[in-house]
Amino acid sequence: MQPETGYATLGDDRIAYQVIGDGPIDVILGPGTWGAMDTEWERPEWALFYRRWASFCRLIRFDPRGAGASDPVPRDALPPWERAVAELIAVMDACNSKRAVPLGFLDGGPAAMLFATTMPDRTAGLILNHTAARHVAADDYPIGMPPAAVDEVVDRVVAAWGTGDAAWAFFPSEAGDERFRRWFAKFSRAAATPGAAGAAIREMLEGDSRSLLDAIHVPTLILHRTDYEFVSVEHARYLAEHIQGAKLVELPGTDAVPIWEDPDSYLEAMREFLAEIEPSPAPALRPTRIMATVLFTDIVRSTERAEQVGDREWRDLLDLHDEVSRSRVGEFEGQLVKTTGDGILATFDGPGRGIRCAATLRDELGRMGLSIRSGLHAGELERRDGDIGGHAVSLAARVMAAADAGEVFVSRTVRDLVVGSDLGFEDRGSHPLKGIGDWELFALAERRRTPRA
Repeated sequence: MQPETGYATLGDDRIAYQVIGDGPIDVILGPGTWGAMDTEWERPEWALFYRRWASFCRLIRFDPRGAGASDPVPRDALPPWERAVAELIAVMDACNSKRAVPLGFLDGGPAAMLFATTMPDRTAGLILNHTAARHVAADDYPIGMPPAAVDEVVDRVVAAWGTGDAAWAFFPSEAGDERFRRWFAKFSRAAATPGAAGAAIREMLEGDSRSLLDAIHVPTLILHRTDYEFVSVEHARYLAEHIQGAKLVELPGTDAVPIWEDPDSYLEAMREFLAEIEPSPAPALRPTRIMATVLFTDIVRSTERAEQVGDREWRDLLDLHDEVSRSRVGEFEGQLVKTTGDGILATFDGPGRGIRCAATLRDELGRMGLSIRSGLHAGELERRDGDIGGHAVSLAARVMAAADAGEVFVSRTVRDLVVGSDLGFEDRGSHPLKGIGDWELFALAERRRTPRA
């Protein structure tokens, strides 16, 4: 029997989810673009696969916003990976799941990695299936596809989506069956529109999550079909080499999802992996190392401004600056680490919130006669008795120092983590950062577009 569908709330939105089984550890499947839970249960083989999976865990399944039975993607959505993390947390809370193993499939892999690195106290382990840290080739990543091939791949997805031809990309082992192709055409239409599917594929192909790999410190299982055409197994081998302690299981076959093609090997690999994970809640002690986005701000020409207005008014302006900064950092779900006299140091779980907070502070403080510059970098940092330290903090400070009045500068890492959002950037080239070396920096641009539905 199909399980009941519940709804988690995230702001004004509702996210459809199902819970299958009651095993000792929670596995949450959903970070990613597509979902159509109700249509999946129409296939007896798919239902059986879920039941077998849930025999050794509590399986939580949800349709991301913009797919299946969930609400559309809001117009003011966070960048895709951050949005997926927020949805995952909302579903876990609705299911009373304190600690879980997220499974990231295809474009859901980076989102699952972002969750594991920014929410380590809620992450028991991590499973990545047909995931790549980067899809397009670069000088330091030769295993990807040529950049010129992206448009062709997106066009092929859009042309096939919602038709039987889409089955060849996901289930080659079954795509020769006309009845199966008709069902999969229905499934893909229920999951997403052709335009939304094409936009999601483009976001996936243009993303780069390599900066997250060193910050993953939870047990990690990587599953990959050796002959899966869309994502080469070389990408999985790269992940295994760069995630500390990760276990790679290469399975024969061509299908994207192991429903029909040798599901036994896939399930047994997960069973063995989950059996080695401690299912009890994490200890109260917070992890000292965590992935975060670091924001530094600074009032430009503060000494000159103080001389213009006098000591008393300057103190009042600084008090107002601190009050506004504290309020806006909280509004964007960040943590104000400290004020620096004429600026702030804050952290955020995701770069999208940090960037939007910086832009809001720039505009609001500017109306008060205070011109600020901002810099953001995302990386692993260390908590130290209410303060933070580490290379990411030093780099964010250097990024800010390169900016001029009114500018929000970000590192290449931050830019890569918000691909697919409505945030636009201007390339400001390579900058020598004192004590660190040359880094590519980008300035926030005033570009807006409507996120995909």
